[in-house]
Amino acid sequence: MQEINLKMGALYMKLVSWNVNGLRACLKKGFLDAFTHIDADVFCLQETKMERGQAEIDLGGYHEYWNSADKKGYSGTAVFSKIEPLSVSYGMGIDEHDREGRIIRLEFEKFFLVNVYTPNAQRELTRLPYRLRWEDDFREYVCGLDKIKPAIICGDLNVAHQEIDIKNAKSNMRNAGFTQAERDKMTQLLDAGFTDFYRNLHPDKHDAYTWWSLMPGVRERNVGWRIDYFLGSDRLGAHVSDATIYADIYGSDHCPVGLSISCE
Repeated sequence: MQEINLKMGALYMKLVSWNVNGLRACLKKGFLDAFTHIDADVFCLQETKMERGQAEIDLGGYHEYWNSADKKGYSGTAVFSKIEPLSVSYGMGIDEHDREGRIIRLEFEKFFLVNVYTPNAQRELTRLPYRLRWEDDFREYVCGLDKIKPAIICGDLNVAHQEIDIKNAKSNMRNAGFTQAERDKMTQLLDAGFTDFYRNLHPDKHDAYTWWSLMPGVRERNVGWRIDYFLGSDRLGAHVSDATIYADIYGSDHCPVGLSISCE
């Protein structure tokens, strides 16, 4: 098993998150090349749409953790880690939320890492009431972790938090992922003691997106949304050296995002 990277005497980790929109499909579109090129210490996936063993994946040197939905071919998360965590858990302990394989929590020496695929409010906002319940319960869950040791949250949070995080803000105000209710829940999470690391490092960066519609020409024109994040305990901010959007990596309608962190 590969040793943890060391940098300037500190524990240095490169974390990456990617909504692959179906891992079996992404494997046919260069997933392994991207995985090898990025070479993360911990690689978190969302929307895997599969169970472990349904595809042949050779990721030598990584521990694998899977959380699949009860419904076949739907949702799901996975984590591949060079570093064996102290503990792993699945879901947030609430049956209503834990049937869709949306959360994997890994405990490392210095922090918790929560890989999450937040429910979409869906067209006509049919699932918005459930989504808002999820947000309150998830906030309570991660705040509980943060009381024990610092927590990092990564994944597809299915919300563009601010107007800077979406290309066409005015025309999307009533659409899933940019309603005021969803954006307010994101604000509440940040106000509870968490930092949006990319926006903290790049406060004025426009046109930085992580998801694009599959309609022709949309990604080429960069008409996108930033809905994939690394958030973390405010007290980790000084330890974050970089937050990255890998916009040049294809294979999904999302691109990977990354975080570099060192902990004394």
